[in-house]
Amino acid sequence: MLTPAYEENDGQLPSDNSHVVESQDQNEDNHGDSNSTRETEIGPKERHYKIRSPSNSVYKPTRTGIQCNIQTGKKSYKCDSCGKECRCKSQLNVHMRTHTGERPYICKTCGKRFTIISALKRHMRIHTDEKPYFCNTCGKHFRNSNNLSDHMRTHTGEKPYSCNTCGKHFRIWGDLKVHIRTHTGEKPYSCNTCGKNFRIHGDLKVHMRTHTGEKPYLCNTCGKRFTLSAHLGVHTDEKPYICQICGKGCADSSTLKRHLRIHTGKKSFKCDICGKDIIYKSNFDIHMRTHTGERPYSCKICEKRFTALCVLKVHMRTHTGEKPYSCNTCEKPYSCKTCGKRFTVISVLKRHMRIHTGEKPYSCNTCGRHFRIVSDLKVHMRIHTGVKPYSCITCGKGFSRSNALTAHLRVHTGEKPYICKTCGKRYSDISGLKRHLRIHTGEKPYSCNTCGKDFRDGRDLKVHMRVHTGEKPPYSCSSCGKEFRIISDLKIHMRVHTGEKPYHCKTCGKGFSRSSALTVHVRTHTGEKPFSCNTCGKDFRSGGDLKVHMRTHTGEKPYHCKICRKRFSHISAMIRHRRIHTGEKPYSCPMCGKDFRFGSNLKDHMRIHTDEEQFTC
Repeated sequence: MLTPAYEENDGQLPSDNSHVVESQDQNEDNHGDSNSTRETEIGPKERHYKIRSPSNSVYKPTRTGIQCNIQTGKKSYKCDSCGKECRCKSQLNVHMRTHTGERPYICKTCGKRFTIISALKRHMRIHTDEKPYFCNTCGKHFRNSNNLSDHMRTHTGEKPYSCNTCGKHFRIWGDLKVHIRTHTGEKPYSCNTCGKNFRIHGDLKVHMRTHTGEKPYLCNTCGKRFTLSAHLGVHTDEKPYICQICGKGCADSSTLKRHLRIHTGKKSFKCDICGKDIIYKSNFDIHMRTHTGERPYSCKICEKRFTALCVLKVHMRTHTGEKPYSCNTCEKPYSCKTCGKRFTVISVLKRHMRIHTGEKPYSCNTCGRHFRIVSDLKVHMRIHTGVKPYSCITCGKGFSRSNALTAHLRVHTGEKPYICKTCGKRYSDISGLKRHLRIHTGEKPYSCNTCGKDFRDGRDLKVHMRVHTGEKPPYSCSSCGKEFRIISDLKIHMRVHTGEKPYHCKTCGKGFSRSSALTVHVRTHTGEKPFSCNTCGKDFRSGGDLKVHMRTHTGEKPYHCKICRKRFSHISAMIRHRRIHTGEKPYSCPMCGKDFRFGSNLKDHMRIHTDEEQFTC
């Protein structure tokens, strides 16, 4: 049981605990200019307390303990949960609400709850728009006296809060608290949707709008809505923040700070992978995605992904047809005199002209190769240095070009954003689609200067040239010695020896060593025959079958026997023919051991053992 002395002390709440109590609710009134923790605004007439009788004041040892200061004789109440000491029991009761979560005071307008009545009264000013505190210097009004105190420092220049790490000073304690997180790396606010962390709760609130699509700021001039309020000053052209060096005006202080780095040359962010120095944090984040391959922004129409939101917005105009920027004088003032193509910038026209002139002013000091554009030379140099600054976060494979990494990532995601409008076939990169389109158009832009043969793909021409140069194929099979001009062909050939068949039909389970063979096989189930003969209209499952068939119309026989010079329209027919000269008989009867040149002869022979009639009427 408590003595009356404690009850008298309990009645001293107005003078003893107002400061402490309000500090506990500093975040409950976080609107506009109400973010402080230091004021007491309730007059004595507004406070109501009940003096409890001794019989009602029961000491609970599980919650608190009473301690006495021997020197002063004053007794205090201690919280058993956190150890905090309070001067009176009512102060302790309010403090206990921080542990229990109790909030007995409710706003009748919005339903928000508070632990103390003073916090509720401050909150009510949001609804009533009451701002009883005003600045004598500029006349600005505030809801709370502590906000006025913070504001006064903008006039006096006082910055009483300093960082112990870097010595930077701040006007408001909250700003210092946030600043300290730049040293500790603490990001206490986390997005429940994507898991991204933030130092400031306000940044989290803005970020959440990317998920919810909320755009709370409406421009009364153009009618557009925005997630941030920065646009609202575009029409007024108000730029109150002036650069003292060049006189440029900025719409907000953060823009001015970024602008000042142009004059100071300060580049605060350095890439540890490629060593590039970057001025702005936002640009640094976008740059890092070129190394990680991360593309967080995707087009909802074609599913193409981008590293930056601004690039996605520009891409969306290809679908919407929107062209918001127009030149008042002319659209594209610089034109190419050779092909008529027009350009907005003269430097781009100069680079374009090199296509016609063949000029390649940038040369590699190592191998002497020349390039039209300096960026192409930089990428080429990585062949000699072995630098591969772009790595796949899934498998760790490195690439010298960012676009090569982008194409590679689609191997893991299965994304094929490029579609053939003729047959619907999809590709993971634009170059693959361009090569495929030549099948439909019949275009063969690569010609052999020696024999005049044309090719759809430059790589096929490169391989073909080895026929004329006599260059030995650079890749050979370690098992049988067979040689190949392309390493991919060697890899596929090796599956003959290993028996590996990594491509399986989902319908019948049959395995194949080539993906192309699986594609053709699947058409036996679907009945699809996409290749059609223009002469007789016959359809075929594969382009190879159509190619062989066309020889029946043209009479072409590209394969010839080196011994008797007999010519054949198909390579398999030539291989069978050569067995006549070599005497090779690769097909053996498992019953009697007799050998045959052709598989069809073996099938006929097997009927002797099975008593199957060769022909039935």
